[in-house]
Amino acid sequence: MADPVLLITGASSGIGAATARAAAEIGYRVVLAARSEDSLQSLKEELGGDRAISVQCDVQSSEDQKAMVERALEAFGQIDAVFANAGRGGSPGGFSGADTDAWRDMILTNVYGVGLTLQHCLPALKESRGHLLLTGSAAGRTTIPGSMYSATKWAVSAIGYGVREELRGTGVRVTLIEPGMVDTPFFDEPPERALKPDDIANAVVYALSQPAHVDVNEILVRPTPPIE
Repeated sequence: MADPVLLITGASSGIGAATARAAAEIGYRVVLAARSEDSLQSLKEELGGDRAISVQCDVQSSEDQKAMVERALEAFGQIDAVFANAGRGGSPGGFSGADTDAWRDMILTNVYGVGLTLQHCLPALKESRGHLLLTGSAAGRTTIPGSMYSATKWAVSAIGYGVREELRGTGVRVTLIEPGMVDTPFFDEPPERALKPDDIANAVVYALSQPAHVDVNEILVRPTPPIE
């Protein structure tokens, strides 16, 4: 397919921005979505004015997500892949002492926001027989004491499994990208032995680059353990 279109939520930094660059290198046009459109301008200019558009989108807003899809179709006429990547980290305190307002914002972003992205993007993906990718987490495959963040990523895994079954027979592929620790703006200080956003972007590109008859269901990416 010539010049396919990839829409990325949470595209202003970290995994989203790295994926936009990596996808552009292999010929994708990109739709960059984030809460602040201003934060996307330098990335949009880097990728080229005719190859990228930026869209203000708070993934907690159904109206924003609907407008995001409409803008993408208006600009490029199609959506061939969607990377539901927007997410927020947790807050300290465990279930007994965490900031419940922070919980609410995280759950609305990490779970509800992903659901809205699917609902608004699936008609275009069915039309193109495209590819849906979701940022889950290694934290969504294991038990982490007191972690509501982990619970939200378990939910993303469940969404991925469920939407794959819903889309069976449509030609739309579904891939869960499940990183371990990644050095992103989630952290005030860079974590030791963390993956880089480019490492996860490479996993996304691998899934996108497979032929249509190959559906990469899950990619779990963790840092290599230190040598003892």
